[in-house]
Amino acid sequence: MVPDDLWERVAPLLPPAPERRHRHPRRLRVPDRVALVGTMYVLRPGVAWRDVPAETVGCSGVTAWRRRRERTEASVWRRLHAALLTELRRAGLLDLDDCSLDGTHLRALRGGIRSGPRPSTAPVPAPSTTDAVPSIRGPRGRPRRKPQRLYADRGYDFDKCRRLLWKRGIKPFIARRGFAHGPGLGKVRWVVERAFAWLHQFKRLRTRYERRADLHQGLLELACSLICLRRLRTSS
Repeated sequence: MVPDDLWERVAPLLPPAPERRHRHPRRLRVPDRVALVGTMYVLRPGVAWRDVPAETVGCSGVTAWRRRRERTEASVWRRLHAALLTELRRAGLLDLDDCSLDGTHLRALRGGIRSGPRPSTAPVPAPSTTDAVPSIRGPRGRPRRKPQRLYADRGYDFDKCRRLLWKRGIKPFIARRGFAHGPGLGKVRWVVERAFAWLHQFKRLRTRYERRADLHQGLLELACSLICLRRLRTSS
């Protein structure tokens, strides 16, 4: 479940293992690659951490969860995703000029921060989402951090949203409410629906089980990294 090309990219990003274990000092530390297998076992089929078969995976679900938490706090998954986006751009497989935006909703079974009903914040998420784009290097020139054009549906039809995007140097193409026919943006925006379909293949992401939002975000970044790696494989 952890192929060599994935592990070669993950291993350099891992923080060094602690030199001394305070609990169970004589017990051998589970290898990082084995712990990543446990995380992948949960991410793809969506099983609970307690249901990870230690005899098959090589570690318990508790160990895999704890190691996943450490890697999330060390920003391993975010850096992995950024590195793979850079590889895609250098290979000519990532177009940063055009960007499509949409939102989705997940059930948060355990509640926690950033969960529960709240009023529409579409005017703010669109610009803040573009601000979260990592620095992506290309074959030449400065790294890119924002698209030139952003496409969105009527849910983002707010003047404030357009102003904030223009302020960032991004030209908005947002469908208008009240028109009987669409503006034809579906010819461009279909890529975001395809991205959601790819992410839904990772069943653990269909429902937010994690109480901490950063842990769920870490699984999302790992899934995005796997999608990027798959794109690199198919293009070679």
